[in-house]
Amino acid sequence: MSVTMYTTTWCGYCQRLKAQMGREGIEFTEVDIELNPQAADFVMSVNGGNQTVPTLLFPDGTAATNPSINEVKSRLAAS
Repeated sequence: MSVTMYTTTWCGYCQRLKAQMGREGIEFTEVDIELNPQAADFVMSVNGGNQTVPTLLFPDGTAATNPSINEVKSRLAAS
């Protein structure tokens, strides 16, 4: 069960969440929206037209924008 994290290279919130997820042993696939136009379109589709990162796509198909590590853990536990 893997999470997809949509990011940019310069996003401080992304760096923090990646580090927290690594410490918790949560596997994720990182997608840079500046290099992948389809990923940017997806992020905009779940964020009211904004390219807000980090946006996470969970295995159950739901998304969360800039979630806390506790929200990530609880969503994964529920799926």
